Amino acid sequence: MSAFDTPIDRRGTDSIKWGKYAGRDVLPLWVADMDFAAPPAVIDTLHRRIEHGVFGYGGPWPSLTESVLAHLEGEYSWKIEPEWIVWLPGLVTGLNVACRAVDGEVLTATPIYPPFLSAPHFSGRKLNRAELACADNGWRFDQNTLNSALTAETKLFLLCHPHNPVGRCWSRAELLDLAAFAEANDLIVCSDEIHCGLILDNDKRHIPFASLSPAAAKRSITLMAPSKTFNIPGLGCAFAVIPDAKLRHRFERAMAGIVPHVNVLGLAACEAAYRDSGDWHRELIAYLRANRDLVLAAVNREKGVKMKPVEATYLAWIDVRELGLAKPAEHFEAHGLGLSDGADFGAPGWLRLNFGCPRSTLEAALKRFSNACRAT
Repeated sequence: MSAFDTPIDRRGTDSIKWGKYAGRDVLPLWVADMDFAAPPAVIDTLHRRIEHGVFGYGGPWPSLTESVLAHLEGEYSWKIEPEWIVWLPGLVTGLNVACRAVDGEVLTATPIYPPFLSAPHFSGRKLNRAELACADNGWRFDQNTLNSALTAETKLFLLCHPHNPVGRCWSRAELLDLAAFAEANDLIVCSDEIHCGLILDNDKRHIPFASLSPAAAKRSITLMAPSKTFNIPGLGCAFAVIPDAKLRHRFERAMAGIVPHVNVLGLAACEAAYRDSGDWHRELIAYLRANRDLVLAAVNREKGVKMKPVEATYLAWIDVRELGLAKPAEHFEAHGLGLSDGADFGAPGWLRLNFGCPRSTLEAALKRFSNACRAT
């Protein structure tokens, strides 16, 4: 039995995920946090930090910075310099700061994580959308669609890599095509790589966009965090990697006065996650891979629904359009299953299911999913 098999009761706690359906018999498989305890090394580190008793404003220290550098080089063969790192209290903060830092219109590919759609609006930027193509062999970028969505005023491309919600781990060839597109159109690329530690396919590997070439690095803002991989999103710790000094200065200037210091507990957890939680991470990936396979088989057994294999993340992107439901998320809620509504991602008629939970929870949820599909 895996440690990940043990359910942890989150009802009646501070959990947004479970609190949404308080008092209702609804299993919440929506927002992207997992129902697993954080790695033991992280918990032990937090205990020691709390025992210190002083929680003043904090900043990164040498061993924390070194843990980030060693993690990026060890996992992705990406060697960065310490001064390239800009610490953030959350990755979504980074998306919003990037939109403020780069003057001009914004381009992204949909469906997409909802803050990609809201950050340009909050920053007073026009958003242009290019639809991802969904073919028999999976989701991909379509060059013609990207070119059609581009305008002379477009200056920033928001990339989700790995992709939330479609679960793609973009290949080197695909990334090189995007880099060439950015170079040809003089675009800054802000790459959200928060799910980079959640590659499920054994034959896939995460390649940071900025690691492609010096030219790609120069026009890049890479956003990362340990929060999704090590299940510590509530601790509020992320960072941007910005190799170009001028672009980094613009980013930092856009932060001034609106972005707070990073949570000191989040900083401590970040170091422990990257430095001391490798075994836990390997066990997690194996567990999520089995959960992924269970979801894929269960969904594709049902009539009127379908999904593509998930290469990365713990999120399944499910097409329920053939069920003919006016409000798909509400229909599944009525059958005891809380899922994310695809309309929020720019794709009505789709649902996102979070399979980062104990197997028993997932099996119960998939029974409810089947009942909901057959009740249309």
